[in-house]
Amino acid sequence: MKTRIIVSAIGIPLLLVVLLVLPPIATALLIGAMSVIAVYELMWRTGLAKNILLVAVSAVMALTVSLWCSSDMRWQSALIGMWSFLMVLVCLMIASHATIPFDQIGLSVFAGLILPLMLSALTRIGTMDYGKYYILIPLVLCFGTDSAAYFIGCAIGKHKMAPVISPKKSWEGAIGGALGGIVLMFLYTLILDLAFGFEVRYGACILYGICGAVVCVLGDLAFSVIKRQSGIKDYGELLPGHGGVLDRFDSMTFVAPLAEALLLVIPLIVA
Repeated sequence: MKTRIIVSAIGIPLLLVVLLVLPPIATALLIGAMSVIAVYELMWRTGLAKNILLVAVSAVMALTVSLWCSSDMRWQSALIGMWSFLMVLVCLMIASHATIPFDQIGLSVFAGLILPLMLSALTRIGTMDYGKYYILIPLVLCFGTDSAAYFIGCAIGKHKMAPVISPKKSWEGAIGGALGGIVLMFLYTLILDLAFGFEVRYGACILYGICGAVVCVLGDLAFSVIKRQSGIKDYGELLPGHGGVLDRFDSMTFVAPLAEALLLVIPLIVA
């Protein structure tokens, strides 16, 4: 636990500097680096796709998607890029049909295209009106829920939530995490109201907290299922006490696009 707290104490401020202080391209590059590592963890580390060329092509695509999300995001260029990526994958499958089954092509599409597109919701949120304030919402939802669930689960967790998928998770931790995410989201909205003078929607704030808490747990469990099916404990050792990128940002992969969708439909700040 001590190592986990130390890494968080160092990592979170650095993440905030990138998101809030540095120019938007820094966020895109960070997401790109995370996506490339995630491709390696999801394809190679799990053993689901032990083909170095397939992994490399997916990693390049993941970086491209991340950088594209920081540009003007013209869909014509996106369609050309996706078509090119799929054609390369099809050619690899045809050329190496004995060693690259179709399920690995599907995995490459998820790792190289869908995963970075979901994580890059952070970049897209940052380009919205009030983006500097909105970009913290996925972090508040994820880290608030995860942290509360971790500490409450360690303290009073007795009833296992999914003993086979994730043995350490308890219903007490999940409920505590949900309440923690909702409370922190409310506090953040209160800060926007009282400290920055924005007119905010408190009803939307509660909706964000509830949806974020549920999706946070689902994202965590989804990537835990992949680990169990692959027979690994962690996706990596990049972050001591946390594991790999997918161990730490599994929930963010689902929560960031959820936050983006909610902000587009029901903005938290009244314009």
